[in-house]
Amino acid sequence: MTKHVHTELDSGVLIVRIDRVEKKNALTSEMYAVMADAIERAECEPAIKVVLFTGSEGIFTAGNDLADFLASPSNDEDRPVNRFIVKMATTDVPLMAAVDGIAVGIGTTMLLHFDQVFASENARFSLPFINLALVPEAGSSMQLIETCGYQKAAELLMLGEPFGAVEARDCGIVAKICSSKDLLEQAMEMARKLAAKPSQALRATKRLMRRPKEPLLQRVQAEGELFFQNLSSPAAREAMSAFMEKRPPDFSGMD
Repeated sequence: MTKHVHTELDSGVLIVRIDRVEKKNALTSEMYAVMADAIERAECEPAIKVVLFTGSEGIFTAGNDLADFLASPSNDEDRPVNRFIVKMATTDVPLMAAVDGIAVGIGTTMLLHFDQVFASENARFSLPFINLALVPEAGSSMQLIETCGYQKAAELLMLGEPFGAVEARDCGIVAKICSSKDLLEQAMEMARKLAAKPSQALRATKRLMRRPKEPLLQRVQAEGELFFQNLSSPAAREAMSAFMEKRPPDFSGMD
């Protein structure tokens, strides 16, 4: 555990708050371990429907703490940063972020794995790997092309210059821009809406959307299998009964 990452469960949403303000929320191995554990916890605990990452005091994260990072430079798959990246890339739990202030390096690349990203008008993104004589990480050399096209991805990764919230939204990295004072509230509003959805269907939908590109018929068949699996679920019966009875559905206790 670390005092620099706090978790709180609110209405089915696990809020993961990065809180190392004196170092601009730079991430250490211990912090990565807690962040990976949070996603793993969400995969195992039915009460957690969504994981929402945010920062503290107008800062998301300055990226890796370079001193900590250089102290253990191995690429071992059990290294906390690698475990966090793999968890982000493979989980079917919906991930969200509320980004205020700087989001440097992995502070930006991690967002490419998230399902919804809210940013404040003050958010400032940066992919400075080239300026450190490094290369992109966390799958960003592929995902950024898929998100905003090759030419724009090349500009962001090969120049490494910072960019603002509007450009991040135009690139598809950010879904919505809010004022700093409303950022977390608006992100939580959407997170609670997601948390109120039938969890089995929500996670299955994410798995479908994250499948590799494949022939259309293969995707149709995969959807069909999951569709009919879910059709007989208690959540589907509740949803259809609620629709016919003209009342809100109640999915509590069905996961």
